Amino acid sequence: MAVSLKARREIPAGARVDHWSAPDGWRLRRLHWPGEGAPRGSILFQTGRGDVFEKYLESFAHWHAQGWSITAFDWRGQGGSGRLTPKANCGHIDDFATYITDLRAFAAAWVAETPGPHVVMGHSMGGHLVLRGLAEKAIAPDAAVLIAPMLAVRSALGRLAAPMARLLARLGDPRRPAWKGNEKPYTTETRANLLTHDPDRYADELWWQAQDRTLLTGAPSWQWLVEAFRSMAALEAGPLETLEVPLLLVVAEADGLVDARAALRIAPRLPDAELLRFGPESAHEILREVDPVRDRAIAAIDLFLDARAPRR
Repeated sequence: MAVSLKARREIPAGARVDHWSAPDGWRLRRLHWPGEGAPRGSILFQTGRGDVFEKYLESFAHWHAQGWSITAFDWRGQGGSGRLTPKANCGHIDDFATYITDLRAFAAAWVAETPGPHVVMGHSMGGHLVLRGLAEKAIAPDAAVLIAPMLAVRSALGRLAAPMARLLARLGDPRRPAWKGNEKPYTTETRANLLTHDPDRYADELWWQAQDRTLLTGAPSWQWLVEAFRSMAALEAGPLETLEVPLLLVVAEADGLVDARAALRIAPRLPDAELLRFGPESAHEILREVDPVRDRAIAAIDLFLDARAPRR
């Protein structure tokens, strides 16, 4: 299922990259790649913290070849959607509710403008926000896929991580970076190893950042951490048993960034959910892993979509 290096490092012909204005006027960088021929449906793909949609062009090409229309946007405050703090590369947000406000408005316009069935996918932080959007009825797609969803994070501080983040946020500007370098503090693992076992796919992200340095998003702010812990706790404590949208959760149990145990706790509570689990063969970025892992994930997603979001 892999595509060429050129396809991973080039916006495809027929796709456009532009900006969409949120209700408050904030400009979100958007990719839209209309399907060709008889419409299969539409996918809205949302990335993780610090991500840009270019990292997933390989997966987009796979679904587009099946007739899907593909849309994605960079979350507010990261990638090509501007910054919310004077520290240029810091990933900051005032409140995760702001992300949900953006998602609600964007998804409403997307549903109105694209053919169904409509599927929303989210990786990592994007997976968290998709599930929260479903729980809050901000979005109502025909089906949803959560890939390595950020439902809890792995931290050396354990249960002390959330109160420690709140304390440190109060001790200075909460918009300041929470740490320097890497994707995770207090670890001996490289950023590459935390994300994927495939060095070529990892290099794609670095290539895109070299082409446009404004796409680079570094460490999160202390406020982002405070809001992430608050949002994750509230989501797990909420009435997830009432969700009606069919869900597929794709989980890497050896994930070094998100705590996969949260997804394994939550999945049985969802009334219409399927679960695909990977072991030590997969790091965090399942769709950017080595071919055996990635191919298995893509195949499972395709089967799920065929069953739960069939062509109309």
